[in-house]
Amino acid sequence: MTQDKLKEKLDEWNACSESIPFVEECKYDLQVIWNICERGDWLLWLYNKLYSKNLRQLTLAKGHCVNTIRYLMKDERSIKAVDAAIAFGEGKITREELDAAASAAYDASAASAASASAAYAAASAAYDASAASSAASAYAAASAAYAYTSAAYAYTSAAYAYTAARIKNQKETADICRKYLDISEYYED
Repeated sequence: MTQDKLKEKLDEWNACSESIPFVEECKYDLQVIWNICERGDWLLWLYNKLYSKNLRQLTLAKGHCVNTIRYLMKDERSIKAVDAAIAFGEGKITREELDAAASAAYDASAASAASASAAYAAASAAYDASAASSAASAYAAASAAYAYTSAAYAYTSAAYAYTAARIKNQKETADICRKYLDISEYYED
């Protein structure tokens, strides 16, 4: 694919504005982009645009990318969906079996969101109930301020750790994409 053609396609596909400076730095050279990009999400997006009909290969790569955060999954249905994606990519299960696993994982995520909302609602209700006691409200306010400051500090530390982990994972998933996805036919014009 020529550099002009790639530029035209990225415009047509509405590539995210964050990616454009990187692509410009690579002089719109697809091979350079593919070889040095450190963002698995960008490579998955690009592969999907170039090979939208190659569902098995894309699903295989996505499954391996998601597998990098398997340790964060608490619901067995989510874990099974990752395994199903890899199995589908390897040709071991059907599209119907993949869809069933994906549906179950979606149900798991919806249940988790509902559970988190319920926990937040319960916490809010508990806070409102404790604030209703005027005798304890000054102490509660001071404790809440201290807890808030501690939480803000913990949040800042967690944000730095999260950013470092996210960058590390993006690099790891980019390598996974290069391992499982082949775009070599697009290197040639």
